[in-house]
Amino acid sequence: MFDNLMTPTQHAIRDAARDFVKDTPRELILDMDADKVRFPREWLREAGRRNLLGVRHATQWGGRGSDWVTSCAISEEIGSLSYELACVFGVGADLVCDAIVLHGTDAQKARYVKPLLAGEIFAAECLTEPRGGSDFFGATSTAEDKGDHFLLNGQKRFIVGAEGADYFLVYARTDPDEATAPQKRITCFIVDRGPGVEVKYQYGLMGCRGGGTGRLVFKDVKVPKENVVGKVHGAYAVFTTMMIPERLGTAAMTVGPARSALDIATFYTSRRKAFGETINRFQGVSFQVAEGAMLLDACRSLVYTTARAVDDGVDAHRVRRLISQTKKFVTESCQKVVHNSMQVVGGIGYTNILPLERIYRDIRLASIWTGTNEVMATIIAHEWYREAAAARGARNYAADAAEADAAEEIHYG
Repeated sequence: MFDNLMTPTQHAIRDAARDFVKDTPRELILDMDADKVRFPREWLREAGRRNLLGVRHATQWGGRGSDWVTSCAISEEIGSLSYELACVFGVGADLVCDAIVLHGTDAQKARYVKPLLAGEIFAAECLTEPRGGSDFFGATSTAEDKGDHFLLNGQKRFIVGAEGADYFLVYARTDPDEATAPQKRITCFIVDRGPGVEVKYQYGLMGCRGGGTGRLVFKDVKVPKENVVGKVHGAYAVFTTMMIPERLGTAAMTVGPARSALDIATFYTSRRKAFGETINRFQGVSFQVAEGAMLLDACRSLVYTTARAVDDGVDAHRVRRLISQTKKFVTESCQKVVHNSMQVVGGIGYTNILPLERIYRDIRLASIWTGTNEVMATIIAHEWYREAAAARGARNYAADAAEADAAEEIHYG
Protein backbone atom coordinates (compact mmCIF):
# COMPACT_ATOMS: atom_id res chain seq x y z
CA MET A 1 0.00 0.00 0.00
CA PHE A 2 1.26 3.49 -0.79
CA ASP A 3 1.77 4.64 2.80
CA ASN A 4 3.64 7.77 1.72
CA LEU A 5 0.53 9.10 -0.03
CA MET A 6 -1.78 8.65 2.96
CA THR A 7 -2.51 11.16 5.71
CA PRO A 8 -2.12 10.32 9.41
CA THR A 9 -5.92 10.08 9.71
CA GLN A 10 -6.09 7.67 6.79
CA HIS A 11 -3.29 5.62 8.35
CA ALA A 12 -5.17 5.44 11.65
CA ILE A 13 -8.41 4.20 10.06
CA ARG A 14 -6.52 1.73 7.85
CA ASP A 15 -4.69 0.40 10.91
CA ALA A 16 -8.01 0.02 12.76
CA ALA A 17 -9.17 -2.16 9.87
CA ARG A 18 -5.96 -4.19 10.14
CA ASP A 19 -6.63 -4.76 13.82
CA PHE A 20 -10.14 -5.95 12.97
CA VAL A 21 -8.72 -8.36 10.39
CA LYS A 22 -6.19 -9.66 12.93
CA ASP A 23 -8.96 -10.24 15.49
CA THR A 24 -11.26 -12.15 13.11
CA PRO A 25 -11.19 -15.87 13.97
CA ARG A 26 -10.11 -18.24 11.20
CA GLU A 27 -13.07 -20.46 12.13
CA LEU A 28 -15.45 -17.86 10.68
CA ILE A 29 -13.69 -17.96 7.31
CA LEU A 30 -13.66 -21.76 7.26
CA ASP A 31 -17.28 -22.06 8.40
CA MET A 32 -18.43 -19.59 5.74
CA ASP A 33 -16.60 -21.49 3.02
CA ALA A 34 -18.24 -24.70 4.27
CA ASP A 35 -21.65 -22.95 4.32
CA LYS A 36 -21.95 -23.61 8.04
CA VAL A 37 -22.31 -19.85 8.48
CA ARG A 38 -24.86 -18.43 6.02
CA PHE A 39 -24.42 -14.76 6.94
CA PRO A 40 -21.76 -13.25 9.28
CA ARG A 41 -24.08 -11.09 11.41
CA GLU A 42 -21.89 -11.02 14.52
CA TRP A 43 -18.82 -10.10 12.49
CA LEU A 44 -20.67 -7.19 10.89
CA ARG A 45 -21.92 -6.10 14.32
CA GLU A 46 -18.32 -5.95 15.51
CA ALA A 47 -17.33 -3.92 12.43
CA GLY A 48 -20.10 -1.50 13.34
CA ARG A 49 -18.96 -1.28 16.94
CA ARG A 50 -15.48 -0.37 15.69
CA ASN A 51 -16.95 2.32 13.40
CA LEU A 52 -15.46 0.74 10.28
CA LEU A 53 -18.65 0.49 8.21
CA GLY A 54 -19.33 3.21 5.65
CA VAL A 55 -16.51 5.49 6.78
CA ARG A 56 -17.21 7.88 3.87
CA HIS A 57 -20.63 8.78 5.23
CA ALA A 58 -21.22 11.78 7.49
CA THR A 59 -20.72 11.40 11.24
CA GLN A 60 -24.36 12.48 11.61
CA TRP A 61 -25.40 9.12 10.15
CA GLY A 62 -22.74 7.00 11.83
CA GLY A 63 -19.80 7.26 9.43
CA ARG A 64 -16.48 9.06 9.90
CA GLY A 65 -16.89 11.74 7.24
CA SER A 66 -13.91 10.24 5.43
CA ASP A 67 -13.15 9.82 1.71
CA TRP A 68 -12.84 7.27 -1.05
CA VAL A 69 -9.10 6.81 -0.60
CA THR A 70 -9.67 5.74 3.00
CA SER A 71 -12.57 3.52 2.03
CA CYS A 72 -10.45 1.75 -0.58
CA ALA A 73 -7.68 1.17 1.95
CA ILE A 74 -10.19 -0.48 4.30
CA SER A 75 -11.63 -2.58 1.47
CA GLU A 76 -8.18 -3.92 0.63
CA GLU A 77 -7.58 -4.88 4.25
CA ILE A 78 -10.92 -6.66 4.60
CA GLY A 79 -10.36 -8.37 1.25
CA SER A 80 -7.02 -9.74 2.47
CA LEU A 81 -8.99 -11.62 5.08
CA SER A 82 -11.70 -13.06 2.83
CA TYR A 83 -13.22 -11.94 -0.46
CA GLU A 84 -16.71 -12.88 0.69
CA LEU A 85 -16.33 -10.98 3.96
CA ALA A 86 -15.34 -7.97 1.85
CA CYS A 87 -18.50 -8.49 -0.23
CA VAL A 88 -20.86 -8.44 2.74
CA PHE A 89 -18.84 -5.65 4.36
CA GLY A 90 -19.35 -3.37 1.38
CA VAL A 91 -22.80 -4.29 0.06
CA GLY A 92 -24.78 -2.75 2.89
CA ALA A 93 -22.51 -0.04 4.23
CA ASP A 94 -21.26 1.27 0.90
CA LEU A 95 -23.67 0.28 -1.88
CA VAL A 96 -27.05 0.47 -0.16
CA CYS A 97 -26.20 3.28 2.22
CA ASP A 98 -24.65 5.31 -0.62
CA ALA A 99 -27.97 5.27 -2.46
CA ILE A 100 -29.90 6.37 0.61
CA VAL A 101 -27.36 9.00 1.71
CA LEU A 102 -27.13 10.56 -1.76
CA HIS A 103 -30.77 10.28 -2.80
CA GLY A 104 -32.85 9.53 0.29
CA THR A 105 -34.58 11.62 2.92
CA ASP A 106 -33.27 12.38 6.39
CA ALA A 107 -35.97 10.11 7.78
CA GLN A 108 -34.68 7.25 5.62
CA LYS A 109 -31.11 7.91 6.69
CA ALA A 110 -32.09 7.89 10.36
CA ARG A 111 -34.09 4.68 10.03
CA TYR A 112 -31.90 2.68 7.65
CA VAL A 113 -28.37 4.14 7.45
CA LYS A 114 -27.51 5.02 11.04
CA PRO A 115 -28.41 1.62 12.57
CA LEU A 116 -26.71 -0.23 9.72
CA LEU A 117 -23.44 1.63 10.20
CA ALA A 118 -23.70 0.82 13.89
CA GLY A 119 -23.94 -2.87 13.01
CA GLU A 120 -27.49 -3.23 14.31
CA ILE A 121 -29.26 -4.06 11.03
CA PHE A 122 -28.13 -5.33 7.63
CA ALA A 123 -29.03 -4.62 4.00
CA ALA A 124 -28.75 -6.13 0.52
CA GLU A 125 -28.89 -4.66 -2.97
CA CYS A 126 -31.30 -6.18 -5.52
CA LEU A 127 -30.32 -5.55 -9.14
CA THR A 128 -30.02 -8.81 -11.08
CA GLU A 129 -33.09 -10.70 -12.24
CA PRO A 130 -33.43 -14.29 -13.51
CA ARG A 131 -33.83 -12.93 -17.05
CA GLY A 132 -30.42 -11.21 -16.95
CA GLY A 133 -28.04 -8.87 -15.16
CA SER A 134 -26.25 -6.50 -17.54
CA ASP A 135 -29.53 -5.41 -19.16
CA PHE A 136 -30.50 -3.66 -15.95
CA PHE A 137 -33.08 -1.29 -17.40
CA GLY A 138 -34.93 -4.21 -18.92
CA ALA A 139 -36.01 -5.21 -15.40
CA THR A 140 -39.39 -6.97 -15.25
CA SER A 141 -40.09 -6.63 -11.52
CA THR A 142 -43.03 -4.24 -11.10
CA ALA A 143 -44.30 -1.87 -8.42
CA GLU A 144 -47.89 -0.73 -8.92
CA ASP A 145 -49.02 2.57 -7.42
CA LYS A 146 -51.90 1.88 -5.02
CA GLY A 147 -52.30 5.37 -3.62
CA ASP A 148 -50.60 5.30 -0.22
CA HIS A 149 -48.24 2.46 -1.16
CA PHE A 150 -46.73 0.49 -4.04
CA LEU A 151 -47.42 -3.21 -4.60
CA LEU A 152 -44.17 -4.95 -5.50
CA ASN A 153 -43.99 -8.19 -7.49
CA GLY A 154 -41.02 -9.89 -9.12
CA GLN A 155 -37.79 -11.74 -8.52
CA LYS A 156 -34.13 -10.86 -7.99
CA ARG A 157 -31.27 -13.34 -7.95
CA PHE A 158 -27.61 -13.65 -6.94
CA ILE A 159 -28.41 -11.35 -4.02
CA VAL A 160 -25.62 -11.26 -1.43
CA GLY A 161 -27.47 -11.11 1.88
CA ALA A 162 -30.75 -12.54 0.56
CA GLU A 163 -30.54 -14.65 3.69
CA GLY A 164 -29.46 -12.33 6.48
CA ALA A 165 -30.41 -8.80 5.41
CA ASP A 166 -33.14 -6.89 7.25
CA TYR A 167 -34.00 -4.69 4.29
CA PHE A 168 -33.36 -4.54 0.56
CA LEU A 169 -32.69 -1.84 -2.02
CA VAL A 170 -34.93 -2.93 -4.90
CA TYR A 171 -35.35 -1.55 -8.41
CA ALA A 172 -38.69 -2.13 -10.13
CA ARG A 173 -40.72 -0.83 -13.08
CA THR A 174 -43.32 1.73 -12.09
CA ASP A 175 -44.27 3.02 -15.55
CA PRO A 176 -46.06 0.27 -17.53
CA ASP A 177 -45.99 2.22 -20.79
CA GLU A 178 -43.73 0.31 -23.21
CA ALA A 179 -43.22 3.52 -25.21
CA THR A 180 -41.43 5.18 -22.29
CA ALA A 181 -37.61 5.02 -22.39
CA PRO A 182 -36.40 2.13 -20.17
CA GLN A 183 -34.30 4.52 -18.05
CA LYS A 184 -37.44 6.47 -17.15
CA ARG A 185 -39.61 3.53 -16.14
CA ILE A 186 -37.83 2.32 -13.00
CA THR A 187 -38.04 3.39 -9.34
CA CYS A 188 -35.74 2.52 -6.44
CA PHE A 189 -37.33 1.33 -3.17
CA ILE A 190 -36.33 0.39 0.36
CA VAL A 191 -38.12 -2.89 1.07
CA ASP A 192 -38.22 -4.31 4.59
CA ARG A 193 -38.05 -8.05 5.06
CA GLY A 194 -41.61 -9.08 5.88
CA PRO A 195 -44.79 -10.55 4.38
CA GLY A 196 -44.40 -11.38 0.72
CA VAL A 197 -40.57 -11.37 0.79
CA GLU A 198 -39.25 -14.90 0.41
CA VAL A 199 -35.81 -16.45 -0.11
CA LYS A 200 -36.70 -19.02 -2.73
CA TYR A 201 -33.31 -20.46 -3.55
CA GLN A 202 -29.97 -20.58 -1.81
CA TYR A 203 -27.15 -20.93 -4.32
CA GLY A 204 -24.39 -23.51 -4.08
CA LEU A 205 -21.46 -21.36 -5.15
CA MET A 206 -18.03 -22.24 -6.48
CA GLY A 207 -16.57 -19.68 -4.07
CA CYS A 208 -17.60 -16.63 -2.05
CA ARG A 209 -19.74 -18.76 0.22
CA GLY A 210 -21.34 -17.79 3.50
CA GLY A 211 -22.86 -14.49 2.37
CA GLY A 212 -26.42 -15.75 2.15
CA THR A 213 -26.53 -15.43 -1.64
CA GLY A 214 -29.93 -16.39 -2.98
CA ARG A 215 -32.94 -15.64 -5.15
CA LEU A 216 -35.60 -13.38 -3.68
CA VAL A 217 -39.25 -13.49 -4.62
CA PHE A 218 -41.48 -10.48 -3.95
CA LYS A 219 -45.18 -11.30 -4.01
CA ASP A 220 -47.69 -8.50 -3.39
CA VAL A 221 -45.29 -6.71 -1.03
CA LYS A 222 -46.68 -3.42 0.27
CA VAL A 223 -44.01 -0.72 0.08
CA PRO A 224 -44.89 2.62 1.71
CA LYS A 225 -44.58 5.72 -0.45
CA GLU A 226 -42.02 7.12 2.00
CA ASN A 227 -39.71 4.22 1.05
CA VAL A 228 -39.12 5.53 -2.47
CA VAL A 229 -35.43 6.46 -2.82
CA GLY A 230 -35.16 9.63 -4.89
CA LYS A 231 -38.04 10.18 -7.28
CA VAL A 232 -40.69 7.90 -8.73
CA HIS A 233 -39.43 6.76 -12.18
CA GLY A 234 -36.08 8.30 -11.15
CA ALA A 235 -33.96 5.21 -10.44
CA TYR A 236 -31.55 6.07 -13.25
CA ALA A 237 -29.97 8.77 -11.09
CA VAL A 238 -29.64 6.34 -8.18
CA PHE A 239 -28.20 3.60 -10.38
CA THR A 240 -25.51 5.81 -11.91
CA THR A 241 -24.20 6.95 -8.54
CA MET A 242 -24.31 3.36 -7.27
CA MET A 243 -21.86 2.30 -9.96
CA ILE A 244 -19.09 4.14 -8.12
CA PRO A 245 -19.20 2.07 -4.91
CA GLU A 246 -20.14 -1.07 -6.85
CA ARG A 247 -17.18 -1.05 -9.22
CA LEU A 248 -14.51 0.97 -7.44
CA GLY A 249 -15.27 -0.90 -4.22
CA THR A 250 -14.95 -4.22 -6.06
CA ALA A 251 -11.56 -3.21 -7.46
CA ALA A 252 -10.21 -2.16 -4.08
CA MET A 253 -11.36 -5.28 -2.27
CA THR A 254 -9.96 -7.56 -5.01
CA VAL A 255 -6.44 -6.33 -4.27
CA GLY A 256 -6.74 -7.84 -0.77
CA PRO A 257 -6.96 -11.58 -1.53
CA ALA A 258 -4.39 -11.28 -4.32
CA ARG A 259 -2.05 -9.70 -1.78
CA SER A 260 -2.64 -12.59 0.62
CA ALA A 261 -1.99 -15.15 -2.13
CA LEU A 262 1.27 -13.48 -3.11
CA ASP A 263 2.29 -13.29 0.56
CA ILE A 264 1.77 -17.06 0.90
CA ALA A 265 3.68 -17.74 -2.33
CA THR A 266 6.55 -15.44 -1.38
CA PHE A 267 7.21 -17.07 1.96
CA TYR A 268 6.65 -20.60 0.68
CA THR A 269 9.10 -20.19 -2.20
CA SER A 270 11.63 -18.59 0.15
CA ARG A 271 11.71 -21.80 2.22
CA ARG A 272 10.86 -24.62 -0.17
CA LYS A 273 13.99 -26.34 -1.53
CA ALA A 274 14.61 -28.23 -4.76
CA PHE A 275 17.85 -29.23 -6.43
CA GLY A 276 19.73 -28.11 -3.33
CA GLU A 277 18.47 -24.53 -3.03
CA THR A 278 15.34 -22.55 -2.28
CA ILE A 279 13.10 -22.33 -5.32
CA ASN A 280 12.89 -18.53 -5.25
CA ARG A 281 16.39 -18.63 -6.75
CA PHE A 282 14.98 -20.09 -9.96
CA GLN A 283 13.82 -17.50 -12.46
CA GLY A 284 10.82 -19.63 -13.42
CA VAL A 285 9.58 -19.04 -9.87
CA SER A 286 10.92 -15.61 -8.90
CA PHE A 287 9.80 -13.96 -12.14
CA GLN A 288 6.21 -15.06 -11.51
CA VAL A 289 6.35 -13.62 -7.99
CA ALA A 290 7.93 -10.43 -9.36
CA GLU A 291 5.12 -10.13 -11.90
CA GLY A 292 2.62 -10.50 -9.06
CA ALA A 293 4.27 -7.72 -7.04
CA MET A 294 4.34 -5.45 -10.11
CA LEU A 295 0.67 -6.09 -10.91
CA LEU A 296 -0.40 -5.44 -7.32
CA ASP A 297 1.35 -2.07 -7.27
CA ALA A 298 -0.15 -1.19 -10.66
CA CYS A 299 -3.57 -2.15 -9.31
CA ARG A 300 -3.17 -0.01 -6.22
CA SER A 301 -1.97 2.90 -8.31
CA LEU A 302 -5.10 2.73 -10.46
CA VAL A 303 -7.41 2.23 -7.46
CA TYR A 304 -6.07 5.17 -5.48
CA THR A 305 -5.76 7.48 -8.50
CA THR A 306 -9.40 6.77 -9.35
CA ALA A 307 -10.46 7.15 -5.72
CA ARG A 308 -8.76 10.54 -5.61
CA ALA A 309 -10.52 11.55 -8.85
CA VAL A 310 -13.89 10.71 -7.29
CA ASP A 311 -12.99 12.60 -4.10
CA ASP A 312 -11.91 15.62 -6.16
CA GLY A 313 -15.13 15.70 -8.19
CA VAL A 314 -13.52 15.07 -11.57
CA ASP A 315 -15.83 15.20 -14.63
CA ALA A 316 -18.46 12.43 -14.45
CA HIS A 317 -17.60 10.99 -17.87
CA ARG A 318 -13.90 10.79 -16.98
CA VAL A 319 -14.74 9.14 -13.64
CA ARG A 320 -17.00 6.64 -15.41
CA ARG A 321 -14.10 5.60 -17.64
CA LEU A 322 -11.59 5.52 -14.80
CA ILE A 323 -13.83 3.36 -12.65
CA SER A 324 -14.62 0.94 -15.49
CA GLN A 325 -10.97 0.47 -16.46
CA THR A 326 -9.97 0.19 -12.81
CA LYS A 327 -12.51 -2.55 -12.22
CA LYS A 328 -11.47 -4.43 -15.37
CA PHE A 329 -7.71 -4.07 -14.99
CA VAL A 330 -7.61 -4.77 -11.26
CA THR A 331 -9.86 -7.82 -11.26
CA GLU A 332 -8.07 -9.44 -14.20
CA SER A 333 -4.63 -8.57 -12.86
CA CYS A 334 -5.42 -9.89 -9.39
CA GLN A 335 -6.72 -13.13 -10.87
CA LYS A 336 -3.35 -13.40 -12.61
CA VAL A 337 -1.53 -12.76 -9.32
CA VAL A 338 -3.46 -15.59 -7.66
CA HIS A 339 -2.80 -17.85 -10.65
CA ASN A 340 0.94 -17.15 -10.41
CA SER A 341 0.91 -17.72 -6.66
CA MET A 342 -0.68 -21.14 -7.01
CA GLN A 343 1.63 -22.03 -9.89
CA VAL A 344 4.86 -21.42 -7.99
CA VAL A 345 3.62 -23.15 -4.85
CA GLY A 346 2.72 -26.19 -6.92
CA GLY A 347 0.59 -29.18 -5.95
CA ILE A 348 0.18 -28.29 -2.28
CA GLY A 349 -1.46 -25.04 -3.39
CA TYR A 350 -4.22 -27.09 -5.03
CA THR A 351 -5.19 -28.60 -1.67
CA ASN A 352 -6.96 -27.11 1.33
CA ILE A 353 -3.77 -27.31 3.35
CA LEU A 354 -3.15 -23.78 2.10
CA PRO A 355 -5.92 -21.20 1.46
CA LEU A 356 -4.78 -20.58 -2.13
CA GLU A 357 -7.48 -22.85 -3.55
CA ARG A 358 -10.20 -20.93 -1.68
CA ILE A 359 -8.76 -17.58 -2.77
CA TYR A 360 -8.61 -18.88 -6.35
CA ARG A 361 -12.29 -19.90 -6.23
CA ASP A 362 -13.42 -16.71 -4.54
CA ILE A 363 -11.61 -14.23 -6.75
CA ARG A 364 -13.05 -15.73 -9.93
CA LEU A 365 -16.23 -13.80 -9.14
CA ALA A 366 -14.41 -10.46 -9.39
CA SER A 367 -14.57 -10.12 -13.18
CA ILE A 368 -18.25 -11.16 -13.30
CA TRP A 369 -20.17 -9.33 -10.61
CA THR A 370 -21.01 -5.60 -10.39
CA GLY A 371 -20.93 -5.50 -14.19
CA THR A 372 -18.95 -8.00 -16.26
CA ASN A 373 -15.57 -6.95 -17.57
CA GLU A 374 -16.98 -7.07 -21.09
CA VAL A 375 -19.44 -4.35 -20.04
CA MET A 376 -16.52 -2.43 -18.54
CA ALA A 377 -14.69 -2.60 -21.89
CA THR A 378 -17.78 -1.27 -23.67
CA ILE A 379 -17.97 1.69 -21.29
CA ILE A 380 -14.23 2.39 -21.55
CA ALA A 381 -14.38 2.42 -25.34
CA HIS A 382 -17.46 4.66 -25.41
CA GLU A 383 -16.03 7.21 -22.99
CA TRP A 384 -12.55 7.13 -24.52
CA TYR A 385 -13.83 7.94 -28.01
CA ARG A 386 -16.00 10.70 -26.57
CA GLU A 387 -13.05 12.12 -24.63
CA ALA A 388 -10.65 11.86 -27.56
CA ALA A 389 -13.05 13.65 -29.90
CA ALA A 390 -13.46 16.50 -27.43
CA ALA A 391 -9.71 16.84 -26.89
CA ARG A 392 -8.62 16.69 -30.52
CA GLY A 393 -7.03 19.82 -31.92
CA ALA A 394 -4.02 20.46 -29.66
CA ARG A 395 -1.76 18.80 -32.24
CA ASN A 396 -2.31 16.65 -35.29
CA TYR A 397 0.10 13.82 -34.48
CA ALA A 398 -0.73 12.05 -37.74
CA ALA A 399 1.11 14.85 -39.56
CA ASP A 400 4.43 13.97 -37.91
CA ALA A 401 5.53 11.64 -40.72
CA ALA A 402 7.90 12.17 -43.65
CA GLU A 403 5.19 11.48 -46.25
CA ALA A 404 2.29 12.95 -44.30
CA ASP A 405 1.34 15.15 -47.24
CA ALA A 406 0.49 12.09 -49.37
CA ALA A 407 -3.13 12.45 -48.30
CA GLU A 408 -4.41 10.41 -51.23
CA GLU A 409 -2.71 7.34 -49.75
CA ILE A 410 -4.92 7.37 -46.63
CA HIS A 411 -8.39 5.98 -47.24
CA TYR A 412 -11.22 5.96 -44.69
CA GLY A 413 -13.61 3.93 -46.81
